[in-house]
Amino acid sequence: MLGLPAATAALIYAVHRPGSAKIPAPAPSSPVASAQKDASAAVPDEDEDQGPLLHPPNGKLPMLACADAATIVHEVEAALAFPVAAPKPADFADATRNWIDPQGLWAITPDAPARAAVDAEAAAILAEIERGKSCAGAGRVGRKLHAWVDSLRARWDARRKAPEAADETRALTAAVDLDEAEGAHSEDAGALADDLADRAAAIDRGYGSELAKYVQVARDRLFPPLDDEEWGKVVLAAAVRAWVEQTDGHGAWAPYGEEATVHDVDLTKDAPTRLWARATRTLLGVRIDEAPLPPLALGDVVLQVDTLALAGMSIEQLDELALTATDGPEPVDVVVLRSGERSPRVVRVDASTPAPAGASPHPFDLAVERVPYGHGELALVTMTDVYDDLGELFSRALSRARSPKLAGVVLDLRGNGGGATEGAIDVLGAFLPGARLFPMKHRDGSIETDSAPAPPADEQWTGPVATLVDAGTASAAEMLAGALAAYRRGPSIGAPTYGKGCAQEYLDDDAHAGLLRVTTLLFSLPDGSPVQRVGLTPLIPYPFHDDEVGSEREARLPHSPPSWTGPDVRDREWLDKASLFAWPTHGGRVGPCKDDAACKAIAMLGDRAPRGPVARKK
Repeated sequence: MLGLPAATAALIYAVHRPGSAKIPAPAPSSPVASAQKDASAAVPDEDEDQGPLLHPPNGKLPMLACADAATIVHEVEAALAFPVAAPKPADFADATRNWIDPQGLWAITPDAPARAAVDAEAAAILAEIERGKSCAGAGRVGRKLHAWVDSLRARWDARRKAPEAADETRALTAAVDLDEAEGAHSEDAGALADDLADRAAAIDRGYGSELAKYVQVARDRLFPPLDDEEWGKVVLAAAVRAWVEQTDGHGAWAPYGEEATVHDVDLTKDAPTRLWARATRTLLGVRIDEAPLPPLALGDVVLQVDTLALAGMSIEQLDELALTATDGPEPVDVVVLRSGERSPRVVRVDASTPAPAGASPHPFDLAVERVPYGHGELALVTMTDVYDDLGELFSRALSRARSPKLAGVVLDLRGNGGGATEGAIDVLGAFLPGARLFPMKHRDGSIETDSAPAPPADEQWTGPVATLVDAGTASAAEMLAGALAAYRRGPSIGAPTYGKGCAQEYLDDDAHAGLLRVTTLLFSLPDGSPVQRVGLTPLIPYPFHDDEVGSEREARLPHSPPSWTGPDVRDREWLDKASLFAWPTHGGRVGPCKDDAACKAIAMLGDRAPRGPVARKK
């Protein structure tokens, strides 16, 4: 328990929406992350230097009026790059319950009356959020929630006052991590309410008035005192989130204060500094598990940030808080309960404090490995994500790698789940300056084509290039590898890629209630080859193995957009130059590499001409 005193251990709990009670750390993109939470936005949206403005959370439940719910639904229908398929009521009901209930107390467990109510009203709610005039079905679920949560609050109050509930030892035997909590409480919200009441009683006994304020906040957020109408609006906000996800496999809507769940801000230029990288929700706040921003420390239980108490907040709002707390120029006061201490303390966190190592995945420089190749060497450049400013990062990497011995450049895109379209296009400018790139199709059938920038000559690379790809290569990373192959500028080596050939745009919704991520474009490679649901077939096969992503493909993603074959927009002058970029022979002299598989794959270069198909035709 990281040295927490006995009563502090009672703070930790794992009530959650199915998924995780831990607030996730920012992580490099993967195909699944790219599919569910993609930062590869349409080019018009990613022209900005910074990510979207994030709103600090307020700790309140998301709510939508009936008309506003319909406004958002109609906006998505108009913007999608493909026809809308109506969600199945059963799937919609599951997703709606998931978003209603951030605590695991209100609508998910079988003993919660709202569980059956959502099933019964799913078809009605689907129709209501299309019409936007009368949301009686959502209101009926709201009445069930009102009565149920009121009964849980009364149960909490009675249990917390019982003499046996104040036994610290009993509280300490409760689950302190996600897996155990699921086993203990997945079938009964009432039992979870009892357990939380026992924990609150242990805190009362161990800390008294020191933490009374935060216990009260926890009570009010775990069992909100809302009326029928307000609960109905909670249902509608959850229904819209569910509808967007069930309609667009890459889409999402989040209310202001939770936008970080929609936009992967860690891939943007000037990514915000986090208060922490990973934390576990507790009854009264969060326990910091990774990369605290000094003077915060590992194991601190954060109770309050500025004037906002954290008890009972959702994972989504807590993650947004970690990103927005240091937005301003002034230091922020944070109330923490520190290991071994019996009273909370206030620490002042300065917004200008450098982020600790590991707090953000954004690198200052790309990793470049010099690998012996024939009588010279090649630069193996690892790209784990496609950042907004990847072009700038690559330019610096290329500058470091240049030498008279440099025979070629290999971009390692294995496991790169994508990111910013603009970042991929900027990198391509170094290899294909000014070339026409990706045809992009809108919902109305219109097609636009972007072009690579033409950087100064000293930022271009006119020698051989190749890419390493695997099943984890997706989205904007597929753009990089696919464009180089389509122009015969450089072959790809490895395994078939993930197959995400669509782009998302981020929009403030027309109801002025939150942020949308919507699939507004389908793209193909410059030669017209489809990427969406198809992926790239490398010119040079090599069996890279990745057990985690090997079976995952865009084509298997529920509600994935359809495939699209575009026109061939390649500039002929670049195709005429293809023979100039052939890899020199290496005579068997390749490596060593830090990754032996990379060296074995690279050794297949040199005696193969870059020709043949670059994508599987559907």
